[in-house]
Amino acid sequence: MARAFALKGSKKLLNAWAFYDWANSVYSLVISSAIFPIFYGALFRVAEIEKVTIFGGEIARAPLISYVTSLAFVFIAIVTPLVSGIADYLGNKRIFLKFFCYLGAASCIGLYWFSLENIYFGLVCYFFGLVGFWVSFAINNSYLPDIAFPEQQDGVSAKGFSLGYVGSVILLVFNLAMVMQPAVFGITDGGGEVAEIKAMKYSFISVGVWWILFSQYTFYHLPKGYKREGERTNIVLNGFRELKSVWKQLGGETRLKRYLGAFFVYSMAVQTIMLIATYFGEEEIAWGTDSERTTGLIISILVIQIVAIAGATLTAYASKLYGNVRTLIVINVIWILLCVYAYFLQTPMDFYIAAGLVGVVMGGIQALSRSTYSKFLPETTDTTSFFSFYDVAEKIGIVIGTFLYGAVAQLTGSMRNSTIFLGLFFLIGVFLLLRVNKEKERQ
Repeated sequence: MARAFALKGSKKLLNAWAFYDWANSVYSLVISSAIFPIFYGALFRVAEIEKVTIFGGEIARAPLISYVTSLAFVFIAIVTPLVSGIADYLGNKRIFLKFFCYLGAASCIGLYWFSLENIYFGLVCYFFGLVGFWVSFAINNSYLPDIAFPEQQDGVSAKGFSLGYVGSVILLVFNLAMVMQPAVFGITDGGGEVAEIKAMKYSFISVGVWWILFSQYTFYHLPKGYKREGERTNIVLNGFRELKSVWKQLGGETRLKRYLGAFFVYSMAVQTIMLIATYFGEEEIAWGTDSERTTGLIISILVIQIVAIAGATLTAYASKLYGNVRTLIVINVIWILLCVYAYFLQTPMDFYIAAGLVGVVMGGIQALSRSTYSKFLPETTDTTSFFSFYDVAEKIGIVIGTFLYGAVAQLTGSMRNSTIFLGLFFLIGVFLLLRVNKEKERQ
């Protein structure tokens, strides 16, 4: 007997969709932002080297991980439309959501064996961890207009991000306890490794297990997806055809097209900040000792996550009162002020204050951007392709943003100058968002 799925707009279905953020957000916090960057740097510090030999040449640790990250996002931008095309024609988004979830989770577990001796294997796991997280995140996003009515989308989008922040903070606190007090958890020096590094490796396993375990609730309740009608030939390339089709449809959707242009610009800055914030704090802030640096960076990340829960909720409430676009304009203005403030950061307290302010607008701009796009979509069952277009634009923006950030920092000799450069993207985003409102008034 076939299992009956919850109806669109039902509380059970909305909760199941939002809960995937609880499952996968531990990756973005523990792997991307907190434990892995510290672990990666510790490997080189313990070995007392700054460069590693790979592909026949020597490369410093920071450019190495940066290049792998950029390559991963190029791969993600290519794979996402391929997956969306196949999913649309098979009418089964859920199977791809599962595949990339398990790929990402298994890669996190594989990071346990990351070492300078196994650098190729470790980088492959890091690479596919990124792929699994971002592609599954894109597929889950594409479900939003399928499971929620327009008036529900801001709230459930914010709820998803809030759940993600809560879940990731819970696991991060547990992992930090292991790292800071490994003996309490029975982790001791041995096998050529210090206890703290061993504890970090165990945290990678915990992320993979958490991700797999809690995603089951989402998988159980989400429907397979809509089956796209039409001739089913060359379905591997259909994703790119669908992107082309979406681009053509944008010609008649002026408001959506203008919003996407604004999103592409300001999202470029948001995602770059998310990826480099820890490295900025490590290099530019006057910490006392290495221990104070590690503790301070972790506290800052926790502050961002905790404050972001309230930020996402407040932003959803503000959007009801003032509208999505006006709220996004205000958030972009706050980001501009934050970029200017970041230029002058010196002390740990300065960094903590910045972290709190970033938390207020970080969750809000992500949740509201996702739901605003969903609201502006034309009437269609082809939601996967539209969200594939959205995610490809975001990933291309990340590649451009991280490259330009690094180039400005290298040319000027300071990461501080790059923060001002990112502020310009938010300023352009404000002007582009103002055009979206003008289109609404014209209509």
